[in-house]
Parts: sequence; structure tokens; C-alpha cells
Amino acid sequence: MISVYKKYIYTKYLLNFLKVSFVFFIMIIIMNLFEEIKFLNNSETFFLLPFFLTLLNAPSIFFEILPFIFLISAIFFYLEIIETNEIVVYKTYGVTNLKIIQLISLTTFIIGIFTIIVFYNFSANLKFLYLEIKNQYAKDDKYLAVVTGNGLWIRDKLGNNTNYINADKLQENNLLDVSVSQFDEDFNLSKVIIAKKAFIKDKKWILDDVVVSSQNNATKFKTLKFETNFDINKILSIFENLSSLDVFKLSDLKKDYELLGYNTEVIDGYRHKLYSYPIYLSLMVCIASILMLKIKFNNSKVFHVTFGILISVLIYYINHFFNVIIETQNIPYLFSIWGPQIILMMIVTFNLIRINEK
Repeated sequence: MISVYKKYIYTKYLLNFLKVSFVFFIMIIIMNLFEEIKFLNNSETFFLLPFFLTLLNAPSIFFEILPFIFLISAIFFYLEIIETNEIVVYKTYGVTNLKIIQLISLTTFIIGIFTIIVFYNFSANLKFLYLEIKNQYAKDDKYLAVVTGNGLWIRDKLGNNTNYINADKLQENNLLDVSVSQFDEDFNLSKVIIAKKAFIKDKKWILDDVVVSSQNNATKFKTLKFETNFDINKILSIFENLSSLDVFKLSDLKKDYELLGYNTEVIDGYRHKLYSYPIYLSLMVCIASILMLKIKFNNSKVFHVTFGILISVLIYYINHFFNVIIETQNIPYLFSIWGPQIILMMIVTFNLIRINEK
């Protein structure tokens, strides 16, 4: 049986979480709605489409800022029990600061597990649908790139010609075993280009060991320049929006990267980010608890919330720094993901040792 004081703490904490979540979700809706209206401003679209796109995208944005929502929720929870002197009553009956932190941290951890198993997959699928619909209104919809079991496929429209490009592997700045089928504006096959390798650092590719076939003629070239709308950066950004992929699609994407020969550490890092999410949420609540129990209680609510936001921004940039390290591959992705968690855990552990004395 859960004792009365535990039920009271759980209820008060969850109510604060729901209130803060509601406010942030409304802010997300309003801000994203203006963005969608601006994006569709020059399109002849149904007037409800911006609202629909906003609703599809909002859960994914909410998931991204959830750690900061928990931090602010914990701050408001402590403000309530401090202003009403409930925290003094708890201490009178032997409920220590550490016990309160344990209760709300455990609650947060459980919510975090639910978030990863259910809410993340739900929001990722909505995000995938959101991007699918929005891409129909993008200006560059004549360009397409996908990865299949047969390697990389690119549809590239340049002038009156449409090129269908296939490559087996991606190796650093080169595509290997490249074939290009070029069609004219009437979709008649005009030429086929086959090359052993294509240097794709910029949009003017350099092809090596080339054979160009058109009608009954075949011409060989040692090197040949080939203009496209794609370079290495554009190709590697095909699947960069990992937040639109649920855990199953992430596994499929990893297989596609392996087929292409591209480094999978970005995907592995993102998956570990999801695995560590419940711990991250709990650490944010612990940080909020330490801030509220160690600083002076006579400061205003605005001060506490502002200070909490500044801490949130600092933690965000620490995480961003470590994520950049993954992409540059200077250190193992495991350290890049768990490094910030370990740092936060050390800070929390050091402060929790003495927090019970307050």
C-alpha cells in the first residue's frame, strides 16, 4: 500500500507536470502554426492544412523539450511545498529531502520509460507523416535520393534532362560502381553512363573509367565531369532527421547505411540517446531539486524559473557539443552519448550527499 504522504507527493508532482506540459504544448502549437502558415503562404492549400501539419509535428517537438519541462515542473513542485511550509511538515514526520527526491525521480523514470516505449514511437510516426506531406510542397521535390538493397538511387532533374543514378557503395567522398540513365523531357532514354568511381565532393562530379553509351555508340573516357544537384553533404543528409523514425525504422535505416558503406555511429548514438532518456529525465529532476533545496527560498518565482531555464540551456549546449563530437568521430559514440549523463550524475551524486542536511 502506498502511504498517504507518498500519494500526496505523487499527485502534486504529476499535477505540476501536467500544467507545465499543457502550457508548453500550447506554446508549441502557436509557434509552429505561424511557421507552417509562413511555409504554405504561397501555396494554394486547404486552409486547415497548417493546423493539421502543426498537430502532426507538435508531439515530436514536445518530446525534444521534455527534459526541460520536467525540470521546470520540479521547480514549481518545490515552490508549492516551500511556500506552504509543507516541506517543514515532511521533515517533522521524518520525510527527508532525499526521500522526496527519490519519490519524484522514480516517478519521472517510470514516465520516461513509457515515453520511449509508447510516446516516442507515436510522435516519430506522426513526424514521418508530417515530413511526407510537407515535402510535397517543398521547392526541391524534383530531387530524390533513397537507399535500397541495390545501393544508392538518385533521381536528379537538371534542365530538360532527368538522371537516374545508381551506386553500389559510398566510400569517403566517392561513389563506387556508378551508372547513370539519362532521359530527355519526353522521357526517352538519351544516354547511359557507367563509371567505376565518382568523386562527389561538390556538385560537379568527376567520373573515372567511364563508358558513355548513346543509341548504337559507346565511347570510353578516362575521366569525365558530370554536373548534378547533389554533393556529398546533400547525400549524407538524406536521412538526417532521425526523430521521424521509430525504433523499428531506425534498425532498417542502419541496415541501409551498412549497405551503402556509410558509418552507422550517428544512428547508434541516437539509439543510445533514446536508451538513456529515462535516466536523463530523472537527472534533470534531481538537478531541479538540488537548485531548489540549496538556494535561498526568499527569491521570487521568476528568479527560480529563470535560473532553471538558464541551467536547461547550459545542459542543452553541453549535449549538443557531445553530439557534434559523434559526427566528427573524434571519440567513440558511447562516450559522446553517455558522457553528459555521467557528468550530470557526478554533479547530482556529489550534491545529494549533503542535501539531506538542508
